[in-house]
Amino acid sequence: MLNTVGLLALPTLERMENIFYDLRLRNTLVNTVDPRIVIVTIDEASLSQEGQWPWSRDKMAYLVDILFDYYGIKLLGFDMVFPEPDTSSGITTLNKLATTQLHDDARFLSALERLKPQLSYDDTFAKSLKNRPVVLGYFFSHIKEKLAQIGKLPLPLTKTNNLPFSPLLFDAQSYAANLPELQNAAASAGFFENPFIDQDGIYRKLPLLIQYQHQLYESLSLALFRALLDYPAIEFAVGDKYGLQNNESRLEGLRIEGISIPVDESAAILLPFRGRQGSFNYISATDVLNGLTDVTKLKDKIVILGATAVGLLDSRATPVQHIYPGVEVHANILSAMLDQTIKSRPNYIIVPEMIELLAICLLVIFLFPHLTAIRSALTFSSLLACGILANFYCWTSLGIDTILAIPITLLFLLYGIQIFFGFFLESRKKRQLSAMFGQYIPPELVEQMSQSDEAFSLKGESREMTVFFSDVRGFTTISETQEPQALCEIINAIFTPATHLIHEANGTIDKYIGDAIMAFWGAPMHNPHHASGAVQSALAIVDMLATLQSEFTNKGWPVIDMGIGINTGTMNVGNMGSQFRMAYTVMGDAVNLGSRLEELTKQYGVKIIVSESTRLAAPGFVYRELDRVRVKGKQYPITIYEPIGKKADILPEQYQTIGLLESALRYYRQQQWTLAIAIFTELSMQHPNDKLYTIYLERIGLYQSSPPETDWDGVFTYTSK
Repeated sequence: MLNTVGLLALPTLERMENIFYDLRLRNTLVNTVDPRIVIVTIDEASLSQEGQWPWSRDKMAYLVDILFDYYGIKLLGFDMVFPEPDTSSGITTLNKLATTQLHDDARFLSALERLKPQLSYDDTFAKSLKNRPVVLGYFFSHIKEKLAQIGKLPLPLTKTNNLPFSPLLFDAQSYAANLPELQNAAASAGFFENPFIDQDGIYRKLPLLIQYQHQLYESLSLALFRALLDYPAIEFAVGDKYGLQNNESRLEGLRIEGISIPVDESAAILLPFRGRQGSFNYISATDVLNGLTDVTKLKDKIVILGATAVGLLDSRATPVQHIYPGVEVHANILSAMLDQTIKSRPNYIIVPEMIELLAICLLVIFLFPHLTAIRSALTFSSLLACGILANFYCWTSLGIDTILAIPITLLFLLYGIQIFFGFFLESRKKRQLSAMFGQYIPPELVEQMSQSDEAFSLKGESREMTVFFSDVRGFTTISETQEPQALCEIINAIFTPATHLIHEANGTIDKYIGDAIMAFWGAPMHNPHHASGAVQSALAIVDMLATLQSEFTNKGWPVIDMGIGINTGTMNVGNMGSQFRMAYTVMGDAVNLGSRLEELTKQYGVKIIVSESTRLAAPGFVYRELDRVRVKGKQYPITIYEPIGKKADILPEQYQTIGLLESALRYYRQQQWTLAIAIFTELSMQHPNDKLYTIYLERIGLYQSSPPETDWDGVFTYTSK
């Protein structure tokens, strides 16, 4: 952020910003030729035909005359300066002879006087410039040369003493301008050098205004633009207190005849390149001098005269091309002024840029730690893409240059730090959780817990959970008939896949009690689907046991069956025990009821019994009601159910059977024994191995012989476990 507001210079970031700027510029070039502007070039062919540079001023005068009189151009600009007199005619030597050896030769003196007008090439050149739309070039320097003032400057635009933004303008120390007679004859002049070359030597911006000794001067391209409009006055658009470093007023733009030209506080513009070299028509100066160029190529054109010959060293390094003619830089600026397509970096842009950087910081610091690795990466990629697209939109649609390297670097840096520290913090958290819960829960759940913001502790607390009890049927008989080693193998063969299925459903193993498994859902990690997980694992264990039977038979092991009881309710969970041994377990009435339900599976001949609270908390399954019972140690009756399977897996015949059972139970509780017997008998015939129907038929037989009390509520009370 300090780099953004200019309080801290970071060369690497500035270099990156320049690279992104160049890429964006090159990918949005129009790559078309502007026919309005023609560059007449001093090229290698011109030097070969006309002689070495600089040419004599009489030849330059002829070039000006033929351009205006024969080719009919509209405007002429010189990307060159003529600071010294032209003595190539020999006039200096002749004048010296007239004052020395031939001072008394009347014929010589008379002839010299007649020839002087023809031999004064500078006067000839000045005459060709007079009364024509010609803009000369000159240059300022940022250092004070030994000869600080060469030639004559054009008239300044205005004094800078009363301009509030002048302290931020480039302040020149010396200049080299044209001969006074040339400057007086020309319509105007503009400077052509660029003091704002970036550290990598690339031309990316150029000032339109420079101050010298409290006077304001315009660039060559701006002078040409004003010449086309007949030299209107310039209005200055000024913004107050946009900068964060100081409170000076800052220049924001120039207005000329209603046309706005955006500039920065130093009156510089971003160079508006149309494309690589060749975005304007080039004509060799020698072809113009010799009349070889088609008149239509120059008629009513804006002509800029400049040098492109390699030996004349007028090449620049630009974002679009490393060797680029300096004269074409000015042509690009003039073309963009005519089209009003100059990009800008307004002073106010620093405010949304700071907001962007602040938003990145807040998002990464406060949002990313709450996201998973995949979501964090997706969010990072989205932010990166949005930043690039927004930057590109500002450039192409709004014509605004905004920073890109700094927000991208900040995003990468903060994201990298978050990933780096997140990895170590997550690893540390995972080790702590593994140490606390690793023996109770699967590694997958430890992984989820490490990525969760939930605080985990072994301290006791009360919460709604689901408890699971399972017991191997007839284990006492099995243990009496098997060797100890075989018995261990049998138990391991049952418990290993059962534990795996419990873990898959995000359950926590509480303990193994002989042939029994106790597990719970909803701790240590909160799980709103704890009841569904318990029912799902119970059904999966029943299916698993059916698969194991063939394997057990092949090994000569006994047939294994298991009863499972599940209850949902408020329980106390935490690390409990003594100073000698602690265990992370659950306690409470809801836990005891789960154990009682497991014991009831033997009574009803079913493999799984769940309470009504579990059925309500796990609505994704189909259940059949077994009974309303009052278990030992409980005052209030409960309704118990057997889960049949997931709703999507239940067949129509099963739904029909469950419907008949519900009707039979309704008649049973209404003491309509005949109707109840009819349905239970039918169900028993359809499912002869289902013990439930036999139980009810036997009860009804007892109640028929010994009717229940008048206030009987259909609840069956168990007096033993």
